[in-house]
Amino acid sequence: MPTTSLKTSPQCHEKKRIYDLLFRVTAFILLTVQPGAVLCSAREISQEGGISQEKHEEIWSPAPYDAKRAIRNDSRPADRKMPVHILPPLAQEERGLIRNVTPEKGEKVLALTFDLCELDTSTTGCDMDLLGYLHREGCAATLFMGGKWMRSHEKRVKQIMRTPLFEIGNHAWSHGNAALLTKKGLQAQILWTQAEYERLREDLQHSAKVSGETLPPSPAVPHLFRLPYGRCTVEALQIIADLGLRTVQWDIPAEGRPVRSQQEAARAAKALLSRIKPGSILLLHANRVPTGTALLVKELVPLLRKSGYRFCTVGELLEMGKANISWDGYFDRPKDNHGLDRRFGVDGTGRKKPFLGEE
Repeated sequence: MPTTSLKTSPQCHEKKRIYDLLFRVTAFILLTVQPGAVLCSAREISQEGGISQEKHEEIWSPAPYDAKRAIRNDSRPADRKMPVHILPPLAQEERGLIRNVTPEKGEKVLALTFDLCELDTSTTGCDMDLLGYLHREGCAATLFMGGKWMRSHEKRVKQIMRTPLFEIGNHAWSHGNAALLTKKGLQAQILWTQAEYERLREDLQHSAKVSGETLPPSPAVPHLFRLPYGRCTVEALQIIADLGLRTVQWDIPAEGRPVRSQQEAARAAKALLSRIKPGSILLLHANRVPTGTALLVKELVPLLRKSGYRFCTVGELLEMGKANISWDGYFDRPKDNHGLDRRFGVDGTGRKKPFLGEE
């Protein structure tokens, strides 16, 4: 599958960090002012061509509107339901569910992935403590965003689009359960999200053209999809593949019990380290559900680096070796997520009536 990602050699990783530094010069210029938003002026640009550490901390630090349920819920359907860019169907060898990758050269590399999602019936937050840490540390990651979540957190999405460090994937419009949705409902959950990403990217590019800002390269629409609840059927995976997206699962669900202290985070990180292997894909969240993920990641990243691991996006990881394919979605073992089918409305969206994509 073609991607716009670069190979993650040590030299490439350094280039990405330098590239990201250059683009932080104009970070947040396109954000409209709202409580907690911080804009970067030319006076604050250092002689080295970046922004001050203090200003970086302000830009990437949590604001009041990042809190869980701080933004009023908007359950309206998407304004744009069909993306302009339609991906071609996947080849047979790219279909199915990617659990991890076997690096050809045995490199100690892995992908941190974070889901950012919300239901039709509620809003979630944006964990800027976590994302700010990843950005500051130069940790590449793939962020799977729900379309409705992107609409709720438009300004943060545009900020994330400005950095080449993060890759954005599709996580369905309102967390619809692919094992329960109708074909039309699943297609709409995916296509509405593609269209929302496309709309925000177009807005960002237009504003950048007017202001003279240079943006990093980005795909016209996401090429990767993450299953809400990890649930699927063979038919659902074929529908997703027909829409041109590769389905990315995980082999390490990294969040277990809530982490409430640094000591608990250190214990959890140490336990995770013993399970991780080259080519692993880790499941985490950056929408402030569950709690304590930032604490966990701050303990885990140094441990992984000390053990010789490097971080890359899923797109980059897929270029490094053979994807290990499955046709059954679960957390740790088959059927361990089936109990979630009726906990979040009739189809995972929180709704009492099925999501049909005809709203």
